[in-house]
Amino acid sequence: MTTYAIGDLQGCNNQLVVLLEKIDAITPNAQFVFVGDIVNRGPQSLATLRHVRALEDRARIVLGNHDLNLLAVACGLRQPHAADTLDDILAADDRDELITWLRHQPLALEQNGHLCVHAGVLPQWTAQQTLDLSREVEASLQGPNWQDFLKKMYGNQPDRWDDNLQGDDRLRCIVNALTRIRYCHPDSSMDLKTSESLANAPDGLQPWFDLPQRQTEDVTVVFGHWSTLGLTLRPNLIGLDTGCVWGGKLTAVNLQDRSIVQVDCPQHQQPGKKNQTLRSASTT
Repeated sequence: MTTYAIGDLQGCNNQLVVLLEKIDAITPNAQFVFVGDIVNRGPQSLATLRHVRALEDRARIVLGNHDLNLLAVACGLRQPHAADTLDDILAADDRDELITWLRHQPLALEQNGHLCVHAGVLPQWTAQQTLDLSREVEASLQGPNWQDFLKKMYGNQPDRWDDNLQGDDRLRCIVNALTRIRYCHPDSSMDLKTSESLANAPDGLQPWFDLPQRQTEDVTVVFGHWSTLGLTLRPNLIGLDTGCVWGGKLTAVNLQDRSIVQVDCPQHQQPGKKNQTLRSASTT
């Protein structure tokens, strides 16, 4: 079965409708993998969430940082950010059903021999270990004490993986790697502040996928999250965030033949100065 991986939607449902129509014209009944950040910053978070859920068996998703933010805001653990566009979900009649569905989604999955995550993986992790560690977080998120988990999820420490990590520190480190990572220091510790493009990378930082001895070199990792990186196609890497909400494109890549389907997107958010260069159609 043909599968398309689709980049960050961020509440841009009109563009999703157009993209799926284009894909269906090429490959009827294709399957889809969404690499997280289904909601937020765009104008149609509720419609987007409902749309993806309504695809049922045709679609799989991994959770992104904005999806986790929705869960935390929905249960009163975080105040909405000024740029959040979650009010339509929070006021919806089917709010509870949508929140329950969302928190039962994975943070990592395997599809057609590809490892799919929202942001990235730490260099020490194999593909199977990444899936196993994701399940540890999913067990907490899907369990009866899921709100307690969300209370302790936020924070930048620990910033480096250790197999001996336990409890909240262990889960927080996993979440940060799978949903927030872009750059790492040479000692493999995560830098969770920098979102610059590779051309403007601060000295001493490397993108997570270029760290030496990355244990997922033997599998193709599919990810989003990094709009200033743009469309990235390497033999073992597919980066899909092409800045839809920033006025870039919404991108789908066929996991079988690497063919690309894109739609242009209106600008719904104004990038900060450090994020102004979007490489929406480039490859590295």
